[in-house]
Amino acid sequence: MALEGAITTHFVTVMQDISERKQAEAYVRRLNDELDKRVKERTAELETSNRELESFCYSVSHDLRAPLRGMSGFSSMLEEDYRDTLDETGRECTRRIRSAAVGMGQLIDGLLNLSRVTRCQLLREKVDLSALARKIAATLGEQEPGRRVDVVIPEEIKADGDPHLLGLVLTNLLGNSWKYSGKKSHPRVEFGSLVLDGQRVYFVADNGVGFDPAYASTLFKPFHRLHGAGEFAGHGIGLATVERIVTRHGGRIWAEGEVGKGATFYFTLK
Repeated sequence: MALEGAITTHFVTVMQDISERKQAEAYVRRLNDELDKRVKERTAELETSNRELESFCYSVSHDLRAPLRGMSGFSSMLEEDYRDTLDETGRECTRRIRSAAVGMGQLIDGLLNLSRVTRCQLLREKVDLSALARKIAATLGEQEPGRRVDVVIPEEIKADGDPHLLGLVLTNLLGNSWKYSGKKSHPRVEFGSLVLDGQRVYFVADNGVGFDPAYASTLFKPFHRLHGAGEFAGHGIGLATVERIVTRHGGRIWAEGEVGKGATFYFTLK
């Protein structure tokens, strides 16, 4: 029985070993410091690589174009000044020299575009893809005024992205559709969009020569062509450029096609 007025006091002492926690915190700090150091090193390496790439691109753009202009110019002079001396074989050779010089210049342009799309700043804004596609289609039509192509472009297809880079995407895809449907009696080129698994998907389709689906995964590799240069002009750079632009926008691109029945290129953007 407790005594009246008695006071009972209890003391509880809790002792916790915090040495393990302090060691863990120190370990995390070391990891963060090491990660920060590695990020700075990788950033410096990337900046160096970009400077070297810019220097290389400058060299390609200027140092290689000069001899190409010389080849084209001198072959033209040769054909003009010695027209009466050269036989048909000689004139054909000079034409081939000029054609090769032009083709090399186009290849240089393609390589420069391929390098720029991975280095340029990405400026996002609302882009009217329908208006952009119609403008590109009109330009293609002006380049071949005697050709009739059924072009289908719905209104108000918009997306968030870099207007210049998305212009390159549509220029390459629509240009390919225009080119590869060239042997059809009633060529058709379409740009549109649809919703697939809850995501907006854009596409460019044609009823042209198509391709073997077995090679679909190789279409976006640089310099890879499914059709010979003698059959269709090109250097195999355009689709590689498109793939890099779409990837920079956080999207993906894929293609479906069948030989003789056309092709469709799908891409997403984020």
